[in-house]
Amino acid sequence: MPIQAWWPIGLIVISNVFYHICSRQTPDTIHPLASLSVTYLIGAATSVAVYFLIDRGGSLAQEYRHLNWSACVLGIAIVGLEVGSIYMYKLGWNLNTGHLTHSALLAIALLLVGYLFYHEAITANKLIGIVLCLAGIAFLNR
Repeated sequence: MPIQAWWPIGLIVISNVFYHICSRQTPDTIHPLASLSVTYLIGAATSVAVYFLIDRGGSLAQEYRHLNWSACVLGIAIVGLEVGSIYMYKLGWNLNTGHLTHSALLAIALLLVGYLFYHEAITANKLIGIVLCLAGIAFLNR
């Protein structure tokens, strides 16, 4: 894979580090959904600003005509991700084991979704990966 293809991975990793630090640092004294309402206002403003920085002269109204159901469901899914992360830390999960545990379970779930809905192959290596993910969860949570 060319080096240019790696920048999104770097952005995801850096963003995830800040995401988990911020989720962990959300005060116990605020309801997670109240905190997230500010998060989404900032996120919406940032999305609009970056859109116009990247696509000068673009039209959000024209872009919105291309929306489908996925943007709405993604919004609901993101709320679930963030509320789950905040509560995970409020309930005592450590930064290093909570994320690794849900990431390993997510990897297994996505393998099954890929197989069932997108006809992606499940190979022997992927089955070994599932076993290693489950073993990792067991070791992490001892």
